[in-house]
Amino acid sequence: MSFKSTVATGLLLATVGVSASAQSLVYCSEGSPEGFDPALYTAGTTFDASSHPIYDHLTEFKVGTTEVLPGLAESWEVSEDGKTVTFKLRQGVKFHANDQFTPTRNFNADDVIFTFDRQGNPDNPYNSYSGGTWEYYGSMSMPDLVESIEKVDDYTVKFNLTRPEAPFIANMAMDFASIVSKEYADAMMEAGTPEMLNQAPIGTGPFKFQAYQKDAVIRYLRNDEYYGDKAKVESLIFAITPDASVRYQKVQAGECHIMAYPNPADVQAMKDSDDVVVMEQEGLNVGYLAYNTNVAPFDNAKVRKALNMAIDKQSIIDVVFQGSGQIAKNPIPPTMWSYNDAIEDDQYDPEAAKAMLEEEGVTDLSMKIWAMPVQRPYNPNARRMAELMQDDLSKVGVDVEIVSYEWGEYLERSKAADRDGAVLLGWTGDNGDPDNFLAVLLGCDAVGNSNRANWCNEDFDKLIQEAKVLPTQEERAPLYEQAQQIFKDQAPWDTIAHSVVYMTMRPEVEGYVVHPLGGHIFNAVGLKE
Repeated sequence: MSFKSTVATGLLLATVGVSASAQSLVYCSEGSPEGFDPALYTAGTTFDASSHPIYDHLTEFKVGTTEVLPGLAESWEVSEDGKTVTFKLRQGVKFHANDQFTPTRNFNADDVIFTFDRQGNPDNPYNSYSGGTWEYYGSMSMPDLVESIEKVDDYTVKFNLTRPEAPFIANMAMDFASIVSKEYADAMMEAGTPEMLNQAPIGTGPFKFQAYQKDAVIRYLRNDEYYGDKAKVESLIFAITPDASVRYQKVQAGECHIMAYPNPADVQAMKDSDDVVVMEQEGLNVGYLAYNTNVAPFDNAKVRKALNMAIDKQSIIDVVFQGSGQIAKNPIPPTMWSYNDAIEDDQYDPEAAKAMLEEEGVTDLSMKIWAMPVQRPYNPNARRMAELMQDDLSKVGVDVEIVSYEWGEYLERSKAADRDGAVLLGWTGDNGDPDNFLAVLLGCDAVGNSNRANWCNEDFDKLIQEAKVLPTQEERAPLYEQAQQIFKDQAPWDTIAHSVVYMTMRPEVEGYVVHPLGGHIFNAVGLKE
């Protein structure tokens, strides 16, 4: 990404010391965004830099909860059969401007229709721009769900669905549903620069994008025309700092106010320090190793089970998470409704694992394990985790090669149907609904996108699709519990951990709330004088 606004390059590369301005909030982020159009991506690093500061959604989550509030939609009505959802839109909401574009109108129904049509309509001129993966839209079965989107008037939009969808209102608060400007998109297409939507983003959110220097810094300015509560600080700066130890040094030195994902080994010292504040919350997340079930011998559930039994997950918890995680046995976290606690995990048993591999005729197996290059809330050190797995698997005769790629390339390459190796990844829930884990990560519609196991099980898929259309948690939960049992029996993943999320900040920071859905949101964050 090469776009820069008129801000001088020298300013971009300057030290972002927090003492420079009491009105600037500096966040030490863990990595660079893949882009600034959140509908194209699934990574939290990208959402932190795009969806949360720049855009709004039809509905919003109350920060710190999964409670759904009105957003760009002031209200909504769902038909009795659950197949029509009508949104009444907020009036007077202004889009940002930049050097390439100044809006001539406020947000309206055209923007809502364009936002979703480009993701699901192959004939939309933006459907194929910037790679056009629309990973969330496809993985959530949205192409099959949305029959049409109808403009009733400038401030009323009707979604006609093919079936009821219990999480639909909450889904509209997710990052992929960030509302973009159709007028801006049309102008950039006419200028022959459609990629500007992803490089020089325009939204209606609390901060306006100012400039980006890849792998270094992102700058935002407060949107003083924001329809809601204005941001507490005049500017927001992301100081991109992949190394957790360096992030902590910057916080200690006063170069950053807030950092994400401290090293687990450093957390206790941080808690003991008077110079920083540590907030923590049990994460709505799961970290896992996804086998490629398209490729032999990983297409054999018994082989996958054997590999799971060879990996000592308690050792991983002790060494990698250092007390900040717990062993995962299910693909959803234990704090989520419909969690099936009756399921028994694959027990660590190298001898039984070795015998099972031999029974399946698997000897002298060589495989790759992909290790993420960045820290995530569900995996603070993927390289170290992969090394522990490598050592465990060697004891049952499996030779492991560890590979990695730049984060954006890692996410893209790991979707391949013929991917060579098992991939370390994870997930933080987007909306508090089991569907967001079970369908998005493991459903048949998600194969080739966020289903990195490339696993399509008809019995599992039938259960999660049936659960979507039922109106109450009481009716849906038993189906999800059955689906978790099928998942465990078939073992497309080795479920590794659910982790605690820590945020470290300077004492002058006020108003920060740890969000259970994983996002880092700064519009209500201020600095004490």
